[in-house]
Amino acid sequence: MPADVLVLRALGLGDTLAAVPALRALRRAGLGRITLAGPAGPGGLLRRHGLVDEVVPAAGLGPLRVPPARVAVNLHGRGPQSHRLLLAGGHDEVVAFACAEAGVEGPPWRQDEGERARWCRLVTSRWDVDAAPDDVLLADDHPRDGQVVVHPGAASGARRWPVERWAEVVRALDPPGVRITGGEDERDLALRLADLAGLPESSVLAGRTSLDDLADCVARAGLVLSGDTGIAHVAYAFGTPSVTLFGPTPPRWWGPPATGPHVALWHGDGAGDPHADAPDPALLRIGTDEVVAAARAAQS
Repeated sequence: MPADVLVLRALGLGDTLAAVPALRALRRAGLGRITLAGPAGPGGLLRRHGLVDEVVPAAGLGPLRVPPARVAVNLHGRGPQSHRLLLAGGHDEVVAFACAEAGVEGPPWRQDEGERARWCRLVTSRWDVDAAPDDVLLADDHPRDGQVVVHPGAASGARRWPVERWAEVVRALDPPGVRITGGEDERDLALRLADLAGLPESSVLAGRTSLDDLADCVARAGLVLSGDTGIAHVAYAFGTPSVTLFGPTPPRWWGPPATGPHVALWHGDGAGDPHADAPDPALLRIGTDEVVAAARAAQS
């Protein structure tokens, strides 16, 4: 018997959380059990919060070891590769954006569109359900401990604000406590921030936390400071006040929901290269005084 719904979103943490509004819309459509083909860690977070029923670990567009579903929904990309992956799965129906190269009909892809709005539009093009792009909250009832989470890293240099500036911000805010987060490959960067800001090594959580630990840390924090990367979306998901610094990518594509205590800073005039090695010029136009003021505003 075919499975109910297979959703492809084999991307990173922030990408996975950006699919929450579309996944909620799929729930409203009453289609049955939802299986996510995506990263195990972020997918598990969504499962624990009831967004999906099962997670099939997947990263990128390698072969999927899943039985045919009644409907497969491509929340991964515009095609043709992701479309072909689902078309090869023997599913009864594939819902995706139009792609002539893959022979798929559907709504048109729009480049200048917010990421959450894009996938909501795809779902509502097939099912008559409500889908709100800002419906991102997983939970917002955690007690706040007043600590500030600072995440200086990002997947590319284009989205990394200089660590010296982060240190200036931390010193100016002088919060009751600071936690510096990041992956294992960002631990040296986090340690450098701690040193520049005069913080103890114990403040550095980079490379020492599971995703569940990170989510709990963010959910309890009083403020999250970061560039345009996954932890910003964790802050949006738990309603934690945040300041996100944007560089090559404008916040209208990946920025915070309009609801909630979030501030997006950006001084660009168009989209740059999010994969470049050097910090984007728009990112460098954000000054430390501006970040400090935004941090205080987000907490007020």
